[in-house]
Amino acid sequence: MINSIYSRLNYYRPLRWSNLTSESYRHLILLLFWPIFGILFFFVERGSITSNFHIVHCALDDIIPFCEYFLIPYLFWFIFICGIMLYSLLFDIDAFKNFMYYTIITYSITMLIYFLYPTAQQLRPVYFERNNIFTYLLGIFYELDTSTNVCPSLHVIGSVAVMHAAWNSRHFSTAAWRIVFLTATLLISISTVFLKQHSVIDVFAALPVCFLAYKAVYGEKFKAYITSMKAYGRVQ
Repeated sequence: MINSIYSRLNYYRPLRWSNLTSESYRHLILLLFWPIFGILFFFVERGSITSNFHIVHCALDDIIPFCEYFLIPYLFWFIFICGIMLYSLLFDIDAFKNFMYYTIITYSITMLIYFLYPTAQQLRPVYFERNNIFTYLLGIFYELDTSTNVCPSLHVIGSVAVMHAAWNSRHFSTAAWRIVFLTATLLISISTVFLKQHSVIDVFAALPVCFLAYKAVYGEKFKAYITSMKAYGRVQ
């Protein structure tokens, strides 16, 4: 495994500014999306573009209990995204490009929604009933992260983006790996409501955005799969 990683790192060894736009390395230009998105997200979060937020809430939010242990899958989201990017950059460039196209589409749509329809939630507990390492870390996270611009949930969108990238990659497309990535995506998504970071509405609002991106990025592959299933008589 180490030798395989080393050999793939050697692939990028000849990289220079002068050949960044070459066929071998032009996919790296897609990484420029992240600092651009970061600047826009910081502006929409901290720039005080409006004080008129639409409060997102539904009856199901009041039924779901707060559970600080969901901080584990919630924070795993960062590893989830960085992991698929690192893997695909080294071992499956097509998967990397598809992941980035998917992310650019979904995150751009979400950012536009944040600008046009600013939202906020008022679900966070006033105090924690238990004192432990999870509530301590979550308290810090609450201070760093605002409760605005929550619908749709970027946590959900990012998780689904990783899942689709893995499902359509060369190494993670088996049934076992699909279950692993689906489970991780579900845990991360529901963690947002158990930590009171998002309303259930935010979770479901993310799904149409993901569907649009899936059709745009993986649509032809999905059609080919359905066609092949029909050919074998598995789909009537």
